[in-house]
Amino acid sequence: MSSFLEELLGEKLVTGGGEEVDVHSLGARGISLLGLYFGCSLSAPCAQLSASLAAFYGRLRGDTAAGPGTGAGPGPGAGAAAEPEPRRRLEIVFVSSDQDQRQWQDFVRDMPWLALPYKEKHRKLKLWNKYRISNIPSLIFLDATTGKVVCRNGLLVIRDDPEGLEFPWGPKPFREVIAGPLLRNNGQSLESSSLEGSHVGVYFSAHWCPPCRSLTRVLVESYRKIKEAGQKFEIIFVSADRSEDSFKQYFSEMPWLAVPYTDEARRSRLNRLYGIQGIPTLIVLDPQGEVITRQGRVEVLNDEDCRGFPWHPKPVLELSDSNAVQLNEGPCLVLFVDSEDDGESEAAKQLIQPIAEKIIAKYKAKEEEAPLLFFVAGEDDMTDSLRDYTNLPEAAPLLTILDMSARAKYVMDVEEITPAIVEAFVNDFLAEKLKPEPI
Repeated sequence: MSSFLEELLGEKLVTGGGEEVDVHSLGARGISLLGLYFGCSLSAPCAQLSASLAAFYGRLRGDTAAGPGTGAGPGPGAGAAAEPEPRRRLEIVFVSSDQDQRQWQDFVRDMPWLALPYKEKHRKLKLWNKYRISNIPSLIFLDATTGKVVCRNGLLVIRDDPEGLEFPWGPKPFREVIAGPLLRNNGQSLESSSLEGSHVGVYFSAHWCPPCRSLTRVLVESYRKIKEAGQKFEIIFVSADRSEDSFKQYFSEMPWLAVPYTDEARRSRLNRLYGIQGIPTLIVLDPQGEVITRQGRVEVLNDEDCRGFPWHPKPVLELSDSNAVQLNEGPCLVLFVDSEDDGESEAAKQLIQPIAEKIIAKYKAKEEEAPLLFFVAGEDDMTDSLRDYTNLPEAAPLLTILDMSARAKYVMDVEEITPAIVEAFVNDFLAEKLKPEPI
């Protein structure tokens, strides 16, 4: 356990009072679940979460009288230390995006858990990228032994399970989470067992969200085309509407199924299961309930004829208006080519696809997301905007890695790009051998 934790967090953490704590001591204390709390002192929602999280943390660990991160056991005279109760095998580490050390110190001072040291800016950024954090506050739970993500939306855990009765909040099968009645907009009720044998789109959306309404209009047509093609496909609407009236109004536009608005617990469990951080989100599942893609929104917008359904992820994407948002999810390799010709773009995709497939397979075997996304960018307005924003030269072909969250770029400007050059460039980036340039 200690080796994983040290690789993830480094050798030292700090308490709110500034005392150093050896990371390897977490393993010695029998910590089984690690919470990573991503936040910032300047965020009011983070301040609110810190207050509720402190109460939650104290209840689960049963050590509200203990100092930060100490994992206090039985009091004096209690004899040999007993095996920690399962609910007490929890530690939380604060991962800050603060840019001012004094503000950071003031914010962590009253935290009963641990924090990455302020100076560990590079490690913090790696964690934000590794877990694709796009909103704050965010709280994810990891198995402290294997490093596997247990729960991507810890905020809902605090709300739904304040006493920690469901610890350690591991993922449950979709079939179990969705179990119960589902509705059609005519009032008809169906059991979730009717989904068996079908691909399923789990659609997180709300009427108050303009991008959601825009996507819904496109998705209605996609749903119709897929059904008319004879595919077994169903969509489940999981509402984030603020009232039942809004839900009913919005759902009246949808030809698919929905979780009843009144079943807030089931809606919340689905949000927890897929770690939803924003809407609209469309998760596409295979008939066994396994995730095919979390990028259903992008796929629907890019594939109006639904020829690629059920949209198994492509190792290399062609940059477009609809998928450009993925550039903000973490580091991305982008190969710029100098032609609008489809043949040129296709040749570029084939060039970088072997290394993309190798990287994706390596991290999939570890049940982790790949540390890079892979794109080919042709000549269009989107590419021009990206070059301008990142201050890239007009040269092509141009091999780059762009890390928007770190505002950093890595550029290889050579006359000929070969598979060996791409692989060496990627491996050097992952080994942190490349020197970044500012964006």
